Amino acid sequence: MTDLSPQTSSFEQLKQRLSNESHTWLVTGVAGFIGSNLLETLLRLNQRVVGLDNFATGYRRNLDEVRTLVTPGQWAGFQLVEGDIRNLDDCRRAMTFGRSAGSPGTDASTASQAIAVEYVLHQAALGSVPRSLADPISTDATNITGFLNMLVAARDAGVRSFTYAASSSTYGDHPGLPKVEDRIGKPLSPYAVTKYVNELYADVFARCYGFNTVGLRYFNVFGPRQDPNGAYAAVIPKWTASLLKGEDVYINGDGETSRDFCYVANAVQANLLAATVENPSARNQVYNVAVGDRTTLNGLFASLRENLLSDGVSADVQPVYRDFRAGDVRHSQADVGKARQLLGYEPSHRIGEGLREAMGWYIREHKIDPASEPGA
Repeated sequence: MTDLSPQTSSFEQLKQRLSNESHTWLVTGVAGFIGSNLLETLLRLNQRVVGLDNFATGYRRNLDEVRTLVTPGQWAGFQLVEGDIRNLDDCRRAMTFGRSAGSPGTDASTASQAIAVEYVLHQAALGSVPRSLADPISTDATNITGFLNMLVAARDAGVRSFTYAASSSTYGDHPGLPKVEDRIGKPLSPYAVTKYVNELYADVFARCYGFNTVGLRYFNVFGPRQDPNGAYAAVIPKWTASLLKGEDVYINGDGETSRDFCYVANAVQANLLAATVENPSARNQVYNVAVGDRTTLNGLFASLRENLLSDGVSADVQPVYRDFRAGDVRHSQADVGKARQLLGYEPSHRIGEGLREAMGWYIREHKIDPASEPGA
């Protein structure tokens, strides 16, 4: 392996290593927000990727965009399996690269060249606290039954590791800040229940089957390809879209609710470090994935307006305040010390840097031309 200076981060070392090695990955929810960002990074590192998605919340346009950002040779390393994690056969079908039925370009001649998946990055889920309150049965079916199906399929396929999207909602009503992995409270929503059950199942599989799992408790991840539309859209893309369109921005509560907003590049880093970690003490654990900061909703609104104005886009909208939302916690902030120590995780973007990097994508997504804005 190439000699690296002590200042080179663990993630940079990993990327250098992967760029010289060929591995096979499965990304579930590959057409979603985090899934498509994982796909882009892995293909840029010349990895083979099987993507599993039923397009319930993901979009083909996300895959189309990734295709424009990588080389044709890198794109050839991607295989899409259209399927549902609630179906165990679909989960099993996604455990090989080169022979999964229904994948473009797959035929009998390539079946003999099938390559087993080594690393699973399980992102597929039905997100959103409000969605789970409105429809707990669907949330349970995808997030618990689907999760168990993926665990079984991955265990039976003998993968090296199973890294999954956990959630900061697991902290529930525990009042302590910052949030530390081994101190949680009672769940405040059906969604939070499902994500906690994921952690319990992963722990049991580790104990009973010697199966290597790592859970990543995401804290308010944001960035390019995050859906701004629909009743359950995350706050940053939803507010940015409203500002760009001159629509009302609704703040639940008094605006002093705070969150630890985490740019998607940090989540990608955590996934790859967790999947490939070799230290036995770092496996079969859960980790916070965040920055360690707190930003109020009022502060976030001001930052979004400032970023748009710096890009020459008018955002002359004032927020509209309404009632607090059921199931929401008042404050959230992560302690990322465990991930730093055991995974070598080091956030590359704080919220300001993430917003600056993402803003161009949001503007392009909504086809706003700064030159056409008033006063331009």
